Amino acid sequence: MKYKDSGVNIDEGNKFIEMIKPLAKTTMREEVLNGIGGFGALIEIKNYKKPVLVSGTDGVGTKLKIAFMMNKHDTIGIDLVAMCVNDIVVSGAEPLFFLDYFATGKLISEVGVEVVRGITEGCRQAGCALIGGETAELPGMYNDGEYDLAGFAVGIVEKDAIITGEGIKEEDVLLGLKSSGIHSNGYSLVRKVLFDKNKMSVDDYVAELGTTLGDVLLTPTRIYVNSIKALKGLNIKGIAHITGGGFLENIPRIFKEGISAKIKKDSWEIPEIFKFLQKMGDIEDTEMYRTFNMGIGMVVVLAPEDVQEAIDRLKEAGDTSYIIGEITKGNKGVII
Repeated sequence: MKYKDSGVNIDEGNKFIEMIKPLAKTTMREEVLNGIGGFGALIEIKNYKKPVLVSGTDGVGTKLKIAFMMNKHDTIGIDLVAMCVNDIVVSGAEPLFFLDYFATGKLISEVGVEVVRGITEGCRQAGCALIGGETAELPGMYNDGEYDLAGFAVGIVEKDAIITGEGIKEEDVLLGLKSSGIHSNGYSLVRKVLFDKNKMSVDDYVAELGTTLGDVLLTPTRIYVNSIKALKGLNIKGIAHITGGGFLENIPRIFKEGISAKIKKDSWEIPEIFKFLQKMGDIEDTEMYRTFNMGIGMVVVLAPEDVQEAIDRLKEAGDTSYIIGEITKGNKGVII
């Protein structure tokens, strides 16, 4: 017998690697000393006095199911990069490099290339290099046509420039950065509400959304690297990535004892997809704000005197931001 008889095609794997090499090459940075193909990638740290590496790892959860339903695989990689780099920029780090893990029951190179095409686009948006990864063909582990994704990002920041949240105090302002939609968390509830409870399809046109359900659900996660770079030089007190756990779980992660956040619900326009989900699932407000980003993908804490400058810089960088609340006395909570 041969390995191929068990369901693993080494030739297809080699073909896939050759197909994605040109894509990865478009993301290279000067710090990268070698490209895809070796056992390990080499990165040289330059121009830092006291460099601190900041790492993050994540996946895209059951949003993958939407990609499978639509047979559309060229944007889910953007989500993968976003979920990792958005976690590390909250420390003030600049993303340096990214690695991916792509696992499937039977490798189809053309599908894999579409996935990597999205990953490279995400890396270009984040300014980091795709320096390697792992492709695993695992017969019997996945349903036909399905795969799983995970990613790992590393960034770098000067030790004295790390954003820690330690300086946050009462009357500081919460600036919310607009999300592109649901991003990449809460999709188990999304699928339960729309597909199981209401028997909808990704091909259904929804008037309130102005497009098909699938197109809205597969909208890629926003990458906030350039937005945070635009704020460099301002006294950023803290940054929270609004991902799994929504407002209620993520904002307190950057708080010290004795403070809370007061969020004003009417201070930004909640995207229609969240209103639609809440209506179709009869979901309580608290559950919505604990599960979804509700239109705010990143929250930046600033002193009042820095807020207008931040808003102006973000607008110049192509971002939309809102004053969504303030810091008050409390016990590391969020009041909405």
